[in-house]
Amino acid sequence: MALYLIGDLQGCAPAFNALLQALDFSPSRDHAYLLGDLVNRGPDNLSLLRQLREGQGHFSCILGNHDLHLLSIHLGIKSQKSGDTVSDVLQAPDRNDLMDWLRQQPLARFEHGVLMVHAGVLPQWTAQDAVALSAEVQAFLSGPHWAELLRNMYGNEPRQWSPDLQGIERRRVIINAFTRLRFCTPDGTMDFDAKAGLADAPAGHVPWFEVQERRSVDTPIAFGHWSTAGGLSQPNWVNLDTGCVWGGCLSAVELDPNEPARWCDPQRWTQVSCPKPS
Repeated sequence: MALYLIGDLQGCAPAFNALLQALDFSPSRDHAYLLGDLVNRGPDNLSLLRQLREGQGHFSCILGNHDLHLLSIHLGIKSQKSGDTVSDVLQAPDRNDLMDWLRQQPLARFEHGVLMVHAGVLPQWTAQDAVALSAEVQAFLSGPHWAELLRNMYGNEPRQWSPDLQGIERRRVIINAFTRLRFCTPDGTMDFDAKAGLADAPAGHVPWFEVQERRSVDTPIAFGHWSTAGGLSQPNWVNLDTGCVWGGCLSAVELDPNEPARWCDPQRWTQVSCPKPS
């Protein structure tokens, strides 16, 4: 059995299937973890969602910001933006079933000794905190009040976590950290404006994984979301977003649960090229 971590798919079904073929992926033998942003901007969101839903025995997903955006469009909370490519999903006869499946997915997983998120983990959180906070949001998203959650999740405030936060402010911080975080201050104050590379940090901010005192520093963490910093790995973290939808590659790394740091070995990486969008 092989275990794989795969970066942001963003509706690139042809690239995903090419990657599975390159991995010689066997549904009866192997398992892949998809690190969020399953949909949007790519050419074939509908077949990709159907494939992931039907293959949930060998694919495990987490949610990214684009996945939450699709759910909000589905409910009429948000309109499609220029560049969105999810009309195929919204017009599908099985869209309600697909949306119900999508909203059951968590914001974080902790499996095989690895914490998996789409974007980041705040310095105050341990891996156990991250899983518990993900479960808080998942309970709302998968329950009867999911529209209320999505309607009120938008916004940048509060920018800092406190265990005393309640209600939508608490859930908004959790969602923003897991799906949008790139830079923060050492005390966990988040920035949402800078979106370029690691050198683009606003004054007083650093990439979240470079906060030296973060409580998850000894936990191996796999994430995506940051294509301009993608393809990087250190013994305790790896970023799998290598800009598939922007003309880069779709990347997978084979996970050794006994030694996650082996993801630094280029021989454990498999990449397929993707055409640049027109």
